[in-house]
Amino acid sequence: MTSQVSSPAEHADEASEDEASETSETTVGDTAVGDTAVGGTVVGGTVVGEQHHPTNHHPANPGRASAKEIRRLNRVIIRFAGDSGDGMQLTGDRFTSETASFGNDLSTLPNFPAEIRAPAGTLPGVSSFQLHFADHDILTPGDAPNVLVAMNPAALKANIADVPRGGEIIVNTDEFAKRAMAKVGYDTSPLEDGSLDAYHVHPVPLTTLTIEALKEQGLSRKEAERSKNMFALGLLSWMYHRPTEGTETFLRTKFAKKPQIAQANITAFRAGWNFGETTEDFAVSYEVAPATHTFPTGTYRNISGNLALSYGLIAASNQADLPLYLGSYPITPASDILHELSKHKNFGVRTFQAEDEIAAIGAALGAAFGGRLAVTTTSGPGVALKSETIGLAVSLELPLLVVAIQRGGPSTGLPTKTEQADLLQAMYGRNGEAPVPVIAPRTPADCFDAALEAARIALTYRTPVFLLSDGYLANGSEPWRIPDLDQLPDLRVQFATGPNHELADGTEVFWPYKRDPQTLARPWAVPGTPGLEHRIGGIEKQDGTGNISYDPANHDFMVRIRQAKIDGIEVPDVEVDDAGQDATTLVLGWGSTYGPITAAVRRLRAEGVPIAQAHLRHLNPFPGNLGEVLGRYRRVVVPEMNLGQLATLIRAKYLVDAHSYNQVNGMPFKAEQLATVLKEAIDA
Repeated sequence: MTSQVSSPAEHADEASEDEASETSETTVGDTAVGDTAVGGTVVGGTVVGEQHHPTNHHPANPGRASAKEIRRLNRVIIRFAGDSGDGMQLTGDRFTSETASFGNDLSTLPNFPAEIRAPAGTLPGVSSFQLHFADHDILTPGDAPNVLVAMNPAALKANIADVPRGGEIIVNTDEFAKRAMAKVGYDTSPLEDGSLDAYHVHPVPLTTLTIEALKEQGLSRKEAERSKNMFALGLLSWMYHRPTEGTETFLRTKFAKKPQIAQANITAFRAGWNFGETTEDFAVSYEVAPATHTFPTGTYRNISGNLALSYGLIAASNQADLPLYLGSYPITPASDILHELSKHKNFGVRTFQAEDEIAAIGAALGAAFGGRLAVTTTSGPGVALKSETIGLAVSLELPLLVVAIQRGGPSTGLPTKTEQADLLQAMYGRNGEAPVPVIAPRTPADCFDAALEAARIALTYRTPVFLLSDGYLANGSEPWRIPDLDQLPDLRVQFATGPNHELADGTEVFWPYKRDPQTLARPWAVPGTPGLEHRIGGIEKQDGTGNISYDPANHDFMVRIRQAKIDGIEVPDVEVDDAGQDATTLVLGWGSTYGPITAAVRRLRAEGVPIAQAHLRHLNPFPGNLGEVLGRYRRVVVPEMNLGQLATLIRAKYLVDAHSYNQVNGMPFKAEQLATVLKEAIDA
């Protein structure tokens, strides 16, 4: 799985995971591939074990044997691209779901415009979905697609530069009208002028074929055209032997109230599968076996980062035995968490969609005061608005989870593109000395564990906690092993129930700021508990009593003890992957750079280049052994999707000459790109 760094010996064949997919010479002729499963793991209801191959399921005729050549591949990268109204995200999601249920390891990269409906047929309106799936452990959505499905000229032009020579391109020829091509700058048709001679181009009149397949459905031409993405999905499902039953069930469920539309989509999907089976243009189909040696035994499902984070919050609520309260205002790319949590009232979840970001966090902080596991979700612009209330939470010393899904900035910036540029905002974006713990997940599935860890810190130390995810993790997906409940941490807390301090005259009283000697956390007193009345508010409190205090010495003490509480949070030591123990260069990452960094490190090690890797989950406080780790290496390289924010913190705290490698183009790093940079750093 992508949640652990593996040695070159374990993954010797994965060092080139982002190079062109290797093709074996094995050919399966007139005999269908056998359907066997022995032992192993359950993935979305599918057994993944020592061996599992798909039956070439024909949507209309299950079990029908293919008469075409079948080539076995170890991995494939597919990109669906089209107009933002062409349903590329849905198409990619369905292909991903079937791939997950089959048992492949996978990683995805949805990429779509910020506009609800960008201008049709234009370059800014192109939406794409990239999926990398394999029979072994992979870490990224892939650097370049082996297959590009281009639904119109804009999709072709926007993505052709990423397709390597020899790659396959499936083009919807019906959309290559003169006006549509002129809109994106094509003077002549790229399908006819020789500019695509370096690729294997499959011209397919997707729109015409879809309309023809649906002519008996009683739909208008415009309604029928909308199903062309399902035709494309059916064709790709045939090409790569993906299961079909799940997609048909999904379509029946999604359009349960519109059975005619459901049947039209299913018919188009089957027609695409049949087209691949019968046309001479597709003489070969491909098989990518399940990742039988990648997954530990367990039950798996495909999961996105935002969904994993939502489930992590629910699990934390269960483990803390506290109701979960979410105060949120919709903002890309965090809104999916609000959508998901609103579905789970049966788990004691209460969601409040506020009128603005300030109201959202105010309600969440009120819920924390009331004894709930309180959460607010947002992105960078929302953090700016929430900052005053985060400072109030620091002063009140109440547990509060601030989930920030980072995106490109500043201001509105790039709402649907990824970035890591809010680290310093999370660290210092408040007035006064207001320290807040910061943690960051590294993969979509890891968002579940990060949510549990954020809750542990918030509840144990009575502090707001930042959980910094980003758009790449939020929208991307991978297989996730569903944990057993008895493996989850115990997060239960003890509320204050009575007096905790004795005055000089023997009177027992409640002091709201009397601290636990180990954690420095103050008591959590639920409103309405007799005898525990106490003052709250943003004005400085007196140590112990919680009374308002303007005493300079008291303020100095309170500032320092709040900082000491954060500095004293127990976090695990950072683990170093230094396979040969002879590396002189350490690559240090945080958050979503984990996948590309690890893929690049594997690539270099396969070439015999020694390099060490460490990845930070806890960014405030840093792990206790980080200084010692950094001191072992001659050179430290920090790749970040910002202009060097972690590197700045590392230089300031540890006086280490950390070298930044930065990217702020709204896209994740590519493994080949990082491998080149790291090799240059080693050779410098």
